[in-house]
Amino acid sequence: MPRRILQGKVTSTKRDKTITVEVERRVMHPLYRKFIKRSKKYSAHDEQNVCKEGETVKIRECRPISKSKTWELITE
Repeated sequence: MPRRILQGKVTSTKRDKTITVEVERRVMHPLYRKFIKRSKKYSAHDEQNVCKEGETVKIRECRPISKSKTWELITE
């Protein structure tokens, strides 16, 4: 099964080797047929602590690293 890749903005780097990434997506309202922004926060593994707040990053689905971390940072 292929790993999902998401793109989002880093909102927090306070935890060691962990970043919080907010991913926005656009969905159509079922009744009004208008596009709405929906966002969700993911905890991702950042091994070298290279990310800063406000950066746009890509994260990839991975094996569970901890209770809340199942995503890892993709370094280009």
